[in-house]
Amino acid sequence: MRYKVLGKTGMKVSEMTLGTWGMGGVGWDDNPKEVRQDAIRAAVEAGINFFDTAPAYNGGAAERCLGEALADMGARKEVALCTKCGNLFVDGITYRRDGTAAGVRRQCEDSLRNLRTDYIDLMLVHRPDPATPFEETMGELNRLKQEGKILHVGVSNFRREQMEEAGRFCEIEACQPQYSMVYRDDEALIRWAAAQGIGVMTYGSLGGGILTGAFRELTSFAASDSRNRFYKHFHEPMFSKVMELLKVMDRFSEEHGRVPLAQIALNWCAQKSFVSTCIVGAQHREKVFQNADAFNWSLTAEEMAGLDAAIARHLGA
Repeated sequence: MRYKVLGKTGMKVSEMTLGTWGMGGVGWDDNPKEVRQDAIRAAVEAGINFFDTAPAYNGGAAERCLGEALADMGARKEVALCTKCGNLFVDGITYRRDGTAAGVRRQCEDSLRNLRTDYIDLMLVHRPDPATPFEETMGELNRLKQEGKILHVGVSNFRREQMEEAGRFCEIEACQPQYSMVYRDDEALIRWAAAQGIGVMTYGSLGGGILTGAFRELTSFAASDSRNRFYKHFHEPMFSKVMELLKVMDRFSEEHGRVPLAQIALNWCAQKSFVSTCIVGAQHREKVFQNADAFNWSLTAEEMAGLDAAIARHLGA
């Protein structure tokens, strides 16, 4: 495993962060708890020391799964935990934003219980709440930081102007944008954030799984499945363009001894100078180790340039 400093937080974190969205049991494949928690154990064994979760991942279910696994291992002090506030999953279908001071404090207290810890290493505002001034949201995070309940503060899914405004009331030390070979819309924002010393944790680093090569034909997912609802490249016309990119990745895989395509996608992301760590969701021990193996080798500068050219050719600049 490779490690980087996560911007202003000063935390030395693994370049692969284990994401737990799927471990909440909604929007992705649902696996037995023992399988999900074994994946968490595998992550620690693989040298992954950073875990990302949120109360919005099925009403705290993902947090509870993670907290129980780490407690059983006695591994809490060995890892850093990132969770979020400001976005609630209220009825199994609907998300509701709540950035009020009372909401932020309640969500923090709930997360501390769910994660079985007395502090959270990094608390992100999951999404901005248009009904609540940033002064209120960030002010409460500042208070929680002063109380030692959270150590560092960041944001997710914020635009630059929102980050600049929110940063007036509480220092933003990390951000979590979507970024991958198939989604680069926010690259200018990410470059700017990194230049400010803000740690960058990318989500959707494997494009919801499409960059693993597991989906070579159009697939129908349930309406509630995140690959149907959230990731647009599982639909045409984007799908066919991604398939052309996969052919290039197949060639790179052959040249590297048939490594899994996921390892190529993760190296491409992690080797960008402005990325601190890539969030990768995996619910099986074998997948965790397979993904973690990406950080035992690196793409050359020529290979990085070749992949960038293929992305521009098939998906646009």
